[in-house]
Amino acid sequence: VQLVESGGGSVQAGGSLRLSCAVSGYTSNCMGWFRQAPGKEREGVATIESEGATRYANSVKGRFTISQDNAKNTLYLQMNSLKPEDTAMYYCAARPYGGNCYLLQLIYNYWGQGTQVTVSS
Repeated sequence: VQLVESGGGSVQAGGSLRLSCAVSGYTSNCMGWFRQAPGKEREGVATIESEGATRYANSVKGRFTISQDNAKNTLYLQMNSLKPEDTAMYYCAARPYGGNCYLLQLIYNYWGQGTQVTVSS
C-alpha cells in the first residue's frame, strides 16, 4: 500500500482546506488521518471504514469531515473553521486488514509522508 498526501498549506483562522490522499495497492478496511504538532505526539484526527462508518477526535467534530472516493482511490479530509491549534503535519494511514478503525496510530500499518497545515491567527 502506498499513500501520498496533498492539499496542505497556510490559511488564516476560520478558513478551510481539503487534504487528499492518493492510495495505491491493497484496498484497506480502515483509512485515517493523523496529525503531529511540533513537540507533541501524533494523534488521531478521523478514520473511515470501508463501509463508510466514521470516527472523529473530539477536537475536530463538527469542523472536519473524512470521506473516500473508491473510484478514484482517494481519501479526503475537509477541514473547516480552522484554528491555530490545528497546525500540524497531517498524515494519511491505512489498516488493510480487519478490526475496528480506532483513532490509534499503533494499529495502522502504512503511512504517507505527510502534508503540512499551518493556521495563523
